[in-house]
Formats: sequence, C-alpha cells, structure tokens
Amino acid sequence: MLIPVLIVITAVVAGWSLVAGRLERRHVRAPLVLVLAGVVTGLFTHSEIAAALNSEVAQRVAEIILAVLLFVDATELRGGRLFGRDPRSAARVLLVALPLSLGATVLLGGLLLPELPFAVLLLIACVIIPTDFAPAEILVRDRRIPARVRSVLNVESGYNDGIVSPIFLFALVLAGSTTEKRTPLEALGTTVPFAVKALVVGALVGALLAWLMNLAQRAHWMTDQSRRIMVLIVPLLAYTSTTAVHGNGFVASFVAGVAFRYVRRAPERHGGAAPVGSDFQLIEDTNAMMTMVMWFFFGNAVVLTFSLGLDWSVLVLCVAALTVLRIVPVLLSLLGSRFSGRERLMVGALGPRGTTSIVFGLLAFNALPDGPGANTALDAMVLVVLGSILLHGGGSMAIARVLRGKAQDRKDTGADSEPAMDATDKGAHGTAAAFGGVGAGPGLPVAPEA
Repeated sequence: MLIPVLIVITAVVAGWSLVAGRLERRHVRAPLVLVLAGVVTGLFTHSEIAAALNSEVAQRVAEIILAVLLFVDATELRGGRLFGRDPRSAARVLLVALPLSLGATVLLGGLLLPELPFAVLLLIACVIIPTDFAPAEILVRDRRIPARVRSVLNVESGYNDGIVSPIFLFALVLAGSTTEKRTPLEALGTTVPFAVKALVVGALVGALLAWLMNLAQRAHWMTDQSRRIMVLIVPLLAYTSTTAVHGNGFVASFVAGVAFRYVRRAPERHGGAAPVGSDFQLIEDTNAMMTMVMWFFFGNAVVLTFSLGLDWSVLVLCVAALTVLRIVPVLLSLLGSRFSGRERLMVGALGPRGTTSIVFGLLAFNALPDGPGANTALDAMVLVVLGSILLHGGGSMAIARVLRGKAQDRKDTGADSEPAMDATDKGAHGTAAAFGGVGAGPGLPVAPEA
C-alpha cells in the first residue's frame, strides 16, 4: 500500500507544482488538490484505507509533521514579545478562552456521547478546538479585518497547538494503550516527567544551536545553504533527543522554537544584524510538503468516515465546536479588554481548523484501541475540518464583512491600523504559505505496562 500511495502523492504534488500559479489565481490551493486526490484514491482503495491510516508509517509521518509545525509556529512571532504586539489580549484568548473551550467541549461531549470515557472526550476536544489558518489564510492578510484582530488570531494559531499538545498527551496516557487504561493520577505521574524533560531538552537544544549559529555567522563560517539546513535540524534534533530520554517530543520542539527565536534575535536586540529571513525557507518548504501529505490522508479519512456512516451526535458536537463553544469563551475572555464588541465577536467567529486538527486526529485514531473511541476521534476530525473549510474558507470574508460594519472600517483606517501582516506573517513564513495556506510512538510516550 505504501508505494502506490507515494506514487499518487508525488505525482499530484508534481502536477500541482507545475500549475500552482495558475490555480492559485483561481483560488484553487494545495489543500483542495490533495484532499481531492485523497478522496479519489480512497474510493478505489476503500478496503485498505483504515489500514493505511492506522499504520506505523502514517503515525510517524504525523508525528514528524507536528514536531516541525510546532517549531515553525513558535519561531514566527515577530513583535518582539512572547504573545505578539497585543500580549494581554492574546494571553486572554490562549490562557482563558482555550481552556474554557476545551472544558465546554468535554462537557457537551459527555452529554452527546455518554458511552465514551472522559479521556477519549478530552482527546476529541484537543482535536477539534485548536485553530489553524491553512483553510483560510486570506484572513491573516486582509486589511479589512482590524489589525489587532489579525494579531490575536495569528498569535493564537501559532501557540495553541503547543499548549494543547501536553493536554493531548495526558488524555492519551489516561486513555491507555491498547491493553490498559490508567487512573488520572497515574496519567499525571507519567506526563509530568515527560513535560519536564521536554522543557529542559527543548530549551537547551534551541538555545544552544541558535547561539552556535550566531557565533558561526559572525565568524563568516556558514553559507546560506548551511544556515537553512541548521534551522531544519533544530526541531528534528529536539524531537529525537527528547524522545530518546522518554520525554514529550512535541513540547520539546515547541520550546526549542521559542528558545531558538529568542537567542537567534539577540544580536538584533543589541544593535547587530537581524537573522536572514531566507534561513527559514528550507524548513518552510519541507513543512509545506509534509503538510500536503496530511491533507492527502485527510481525503482518505473523508471517504472512510462517510462510508461507515455518521453519528449525528458527533456532527452536533463539531458544529458547536466551530460556533458557540468557540465564540462564547472568546467573548468571555476579552471582557474588559480594549476590543470592541464587534472585534470580540470577530475573533470568536474567525477560528478555522486545519492541519493541527488533522495531525491530532490521525494520532488519536492510531493510538486508541480499535473501536468507538478511535472511530469517533477520526469522525470528529473529518467533520470539524470539513465544516471549517466551508465556514472559514468560503464564508470567512462574508463573516468579516458582516461583523466589521461601517464604524469598524473607519476605526481600522485610523491610528490602530498596522501593516497587512503584523504579528505572524504566515503568508510568507509558515504552513499557510504553502496553502496560500497506533500505539503511542516516539512523540507520544506511554508509561510501561504495569
């Protein structure tokens, strides 16, 4: 199955690359092309889809993609602060709205899907809540959306997967391997050491390699190519080193990105030369290619989900996650902020789902024992991403126009306005640029069997 899949993926990507400019002028982007290829392939290989998605190869690909994605997200913020140019508002959305959304999703899931245990419901919440701009990258560029709204959305999409990944690991350990479940205390006792190791190793790897790059660049020992290769090596080394000592490789990759960015920019803060933007070109292109693979597998998952039939309860949960379970926590978190009512509603309404949900969904499908839990996690991933493509991809600008209003137009052209890309220039740096937009593996360590 592996060779035919690779043939299809590489052939489709090659075809898309030849006509990418022409297609993108017609708003046909890579995710759509790869999803369609995955759907068509799935229709002809229906009996083998589940085996392909629930395989070690798919798991490893998903893990590496998530590790690189987390690193790239952590290095993108350019405002000079941890939470961008409006740190208080971004912190409210990340540290208040995000936990509220996760908790509300678990509670609603318990009502709609009472047969599923808490751990599986928490896994599903981690799949369907994090935002990602791959389906609607135009949002981060459009000046008609207030600059501070774009800034908060950019910071949120860059950091929420890094915040959710340890919660995802905790839920996975709590759910247990294919043979054993664990108590919450046992799961916490397993995940805390993983997180501590990840924080230490990730910070050391990211800071050390950035410091060495600064030294080598001042001595003129590096070439343009070697700098690009070094940037790509950082998340891979952080991920593999951490998993080698039984830590959470995902958290380590994210922390390595934060540390790498801070140390790499140290010369700039002291009046030296800024890091060269092209240093990230290789990791951007690599991440783009790997993410295309995820969209292909997503097309496969669409076929599998619809062929097996949909549970209306899962559909209701996903619709709620895209709307009320997102909007209400954001509105509550931004009460008392300098955001107007329209701007708060805009932040809540414009929360697309994409690559992060796909990766978490495939990892959950692989890690959970075969049965209702794994199938529901996959169904939720498919439905929330499809819903987001429809709501945020096709209708995002219509939502923005309705919420913006004439008064907001005047405000956005005043002193508060910023360049089209402010805190996180995903249009030129990150996953969205490419798209104009299982047992636990190395990145998902589980405690040994008792």
